[in-house]
Amino acid sequence: QVQVVESGGGLVQPGGALRLSCAASGTIASINAMNWYRQAPGKQRDMVADISRGGRFTISRDNSKNTMYLQMNSLQPDDTAVYYCNVKGITRWGGRFDYWGQGTQVTVSS
Repeated sequence: QVQVVESGGGLVQPGGALRLSCAASGTIASINAMNWYRQAPGKQRDMVADISRGGRFTISRDNSKNTMYLQMNSLQPDDTAVYYCNVKGITRWGGRFDYWGQGTQVTVSS
C-alpha cells in the first residue's frame, strides 16, 4: 500500500512565502512521476508546473526520501487553493500505482 501526504500549507499575507512538502511512503519500488496540482473553489484542478510563471514557484525533489517540495514566493490572493500531490510509480510487487494526497490548504490574505 502507498501513502501520499502533503504538508506545509497555511495562512500567509500577500507577498509572503510557503514551502509545501509531499512525502510518498509504503510498498514503493520506484516512482515515475510526482506532480503538484492546485484547485481553487469553483475551478478545475490545474498542474502547478503549467501555471508557475515568473519563477515564483520552484519544484524540487529528494529522491532518497521519495519527497517533493513546492517553494512558493511572492504569493498573491489568486494563489489561494488546495494544493495536491500526485504520485505515479511501481509497487514492490510490480503493479502500477497512481495516488493523490489529501491536499493542503493555502490561503493568501491580509
